Amino acid sequence: MELGSESYPESLLQSDSPPRVLYGIGDSGLLSTPTIGIIGARKATPYGIRASRLFAEWIAASGLTVVSGAAIGCDQAGQMAALSAGGRTIAVLGCGCDVDYPSGSSAMLKTIREKHLVVSEREWGARPTRWALRVRNRIIAALSDHLLVVEAGLPSGTFSTVDYKLNGTGLVFVVPGSIFSPSSRGCNRLISQGAIPLCDVSDLGIHLGLSCSNKFEDTPDRDVELSPVHRALLAEPMRPDDIAYELGLDILSVARILSEMESVGTIYRHLDGRYGLR
Repeated sequence: MELGSESYPESLLQSDSPPRVLYGIGDSGLLSTPTIGIIGARKATPYGIRASRLFAEWIAASGLTVVSGAAIGCDQAGQMAALSAGGRTIAVLGCGCDVDYPSGSSAMLKTIREKHLVVSEREWGARPTRWALRVRNRIIAALSDHLLVVEAGLPSGTFSTVDYKLNGTGLVFVVPGSIFSPSSRGCNRLISQGAIPLCDVSDLGIHLGLSCSNKFEDTPDRDVELSPVHRALLAEPMRPDDIAYELGLDILSVARILSEMESVGTIYRHLDGRYGLR
């Protein structure tokens, strides 16, 4: 799609520095559907992954298209959740549309190319560069009617996408996080600067004028009786000794509880020794 052609997306025409050519593989009709961009940290915590999945599932169930960058972490979690929910998604790459980057996204990108849409301003076969990954964020912002940031630290590349969106049209939504979590400092800062906080999927529905289905009326675990250890891990991953100190338990008891929770798959152990919810 060349700048000036009838097929060129109107939203890109109204953006800063529209690409001269937008390459694509898949269903270009998705460019005319209502969209929400989901972005977040590459080094996502379990909290960020769960938030990405929850909101992406709701967006997909509401008939909206998820736009993201296919990056590891929150981006992939959101796009995979949209696909699993039978929704639509557009992947905006910082490399050629035919290039699998990151390498771990090859299966997901294959599905998106076949049934959804992959776009890029880079020519066929172009390898990713840090510069290209940053400037493609303006395309994510332009193709998204609204933008949702699910997790971001400080500093964060996510902010460049937010800046592009703030210079355009639409709303910027943010999932708040613990003030003690470095991975949420960027999100909390955005809220202090005027972004719209989302404490539940129903909040997003209210702002968009869409009803929230019964499946999404309650966030995960709201009405479930949780163990003290489970509750301690809701905000962020923790080490066993920190959990023991927080709950006033001995370390052997905490280790036994963590082992039981890990065996049934409700938590997992990070490489740095912390435990987090799945």
